[in-house]
Amino acid sequence: MQHLNLGFIGFGLIGGSIAKALKSKGADIRVLVYSRRKNEDLDEGVRDGIIDKLVYEVDESFAECDVIFLCAPVTKIVEFLPVVKRVASPECIITDVGSVKGGICESAADLGMGAKFIGGHPMAGSEKTGFKNASPILLENAFYLLTPSDENSDEDVALLKELLTSTGATTVVLDPARHDTITALISHIPHLVAAALVNLVRENDDNDQTLKRFAAGGFRDITRIASSSPQMWEDICMMNSDMIDKYLDEFIRLMNEYKTGVCSHTGKTIYDAFESAGEYRDSLPKNSALLIGKMHELYVNIDDRAGAIATVATILSVGGISIRNIGIINNREFSDGVLRIELGSGGDLKKAKELLRQNHYDIVNRD
Repeated sequence: MQHLNLGFIGFGLIGGSIAKALKSKGADIRVLVYSRRKNEDLDEGVRDGIIDKLVYEVDESFAECDVIFLCAPVTKIVEFLPVVKRVASPECIITDVGSVKGGICESAADLGMGAKFIGGHPMAGSEKTGFKNASPILLENAFYLLTPSDENSDEDVALLKELLTSTGATTVVLDPARHDTITALISHIPHLVAAALVNLVRENDDNDQTLKRFAAGGFRDITRIASSSPQMWEDICMMNSDMIDKYLDEFIRLMNEYKTGVCSHTGKTIYDAFESAGEYRDSLPKNSALLIGKMHELYVNIDDRAGAIATVATILSVGGISIRNIGIINNREFSDGVLRIELGSGGDLKKAKELLRQNHYDIVNRD
């Protein structure tokens, strides 16, 4: 790949991971970063050689860039488009990392930037944010969606695909409207449903918090994404409101069908719902990138004795494995193993399974 000057407007988890991945693989790049305020983590990025130049204004420094990544929240990306247009060279490719594409691509076209703007969405993330949590392997084996327009040249699209493929991601080209349909169905609405389920339980809990105590197992697992950033999800839902509105209506229709089946004691309605859902879910690929965030977790059967958790944690720690979360599952309705361990990567998960099996622990497989 040729030498490239890359500019980043915002440099948190995603932007930092893109740059770290490229530099770790020896890509011939120079990284220019804009931050709206001083940040010790970014200063460390300069010292570590990830950032070649750090600026606090979007100025003429960006005129040298071959590619500029807009790594701001989705509502801010639109605000940065005219700012970047003023300083970028006519040959510069401008892309973004937002999870909604229609409105952003339309705004770029309205500004006369359609020929050089290529929408982007890396399907990777973490519960943790900021450059300090950026990782050179975050994008490995993840889908990176691109939404070029008819105005974009084949050469620009090919260059951006080559650059992003170098991070370990798999690039997929989609129409912006199709992208927003996909994300509404498999990411945006699931987040809203998870929030609704948690709030349903919260509103019906008693002063003794009985429901909270019993919701620690399967319920906690299926509503994990309800703990996502409120500000980020407000922005995303407002930006993709048309698609969310359309498919929320379909979701509500299904809920009403199931409600009718339950209330009328029409068992076949419920049976058919779970049968069709089970068949479709079982056909889903197990190793694909997930829009709702991939979890690297395992479940372990352990004896009910003092120090059992500490022993497992010590085995993993000595093996150089960082544990994100660990805890006993008290509700076994949906969980086969009593100890749930969440790890930072697929590599850590594989190593953890090997270590625990070597120490004669029973690892429970869950689909």
